[in-house]
Amino acid sequence: MALTDIQVRSAKPKDKDYKLADGSGLYLQVATTGGKRWRFKYRYGGKEKLLALGIYPDISLQEARNKLREARNLLANGHDPSMEKKALKRIKAEQIAEAENSFEIVAREWHKKFSGQWSQNHASTTMDRLERDVFPWLGKKPIGEIKPPDLLAVLRRVESRGALETAHRIRTICGQVLRYAVATGRAERDSATDLRGALPPVREKHHAAITDPEEVGDLLRAIDGFKGTYQVKCALKLAPMFFVRPGELRQMEWAEIDLDSAQWNIPAEKMKMKQPHIVPLAGQALSILEELKPLT
Repeated sequence: MALTDIQVRSAKPKDKDYKLADGSGLYLQVATTGGKRWRFKYRYGGKEKLLALGIYPDISLQEARNKLREARNLLANGHDPSMEKKALKRIKAEQIAEAENSFEIVAREWHKKFSGQWSQNHASTTMDRLERDVFPWLGKKPIGEIKPPDLLAVLRRVESRGALETAHRIRTICGQVLRYAVATGRAERDSATDLRGALPPVREKHHAAITDPEEVGDLLRAIDGFKGTYQVKCALKLAPMFFVRPGELRQMEWAEIDLDSAQWNIPAEKMKMKQPHIVPLAGQALSILEELKPLT
């Protein structure tokens, strides 16, 4: 006799596990702990087998009967429901693994792991390049399946808009991500290495530089005659004495200055290479700083 919703809902645990049959091999197993599980008993290849159909109340009586119908249809067509369930579970696991190992997931993991060692600007620029030029085309692809032509197509798009240097930098970034994937067991090789020479070389651009001593003198006199704010004028005067990046000079703090030892101690977190840096202070630099201190 078929079960009813009331019978299933009101079934109480006993001293031993017991079964409530619904018919056609479907039954509800009630455990001593009170748990209720749907089971389908069937024969396949001459052997008696069991198929788990779910836990009540997550799976209702009607849903269990629907699952039974699907399993019996498989049997009627010569398939083992248990093997089909395992195959489906394996496919889903592979799909989940592929999603978790997509290029974008691995790239973001790599970026989070190593960006703390970079300057904030470099970290931001790297992620911007990935999000703009790589993720839209390779982001969802399993990283272990990325081939050189896949990556080359991405680089060609960047090159086509005239950003050749950016294309080279993106190849380097992708290579770092792929090597991280190899190290963490999610890819077999760095396919970016096969693209060396695939892009035209970047024409070397030299920064403007004064090499004539007389022109250097003109520059220093121009700085001395600067008509802007006094703080900027001081920065311009200090720049050729310190040989630091403009951002490092701009972010100088009095706490970093040791006037007695004539040193500027730049902490590691302000440096591009994340190493502390000591700048000796010449007498002229000390004079400028002493004049500047009452103002800022």
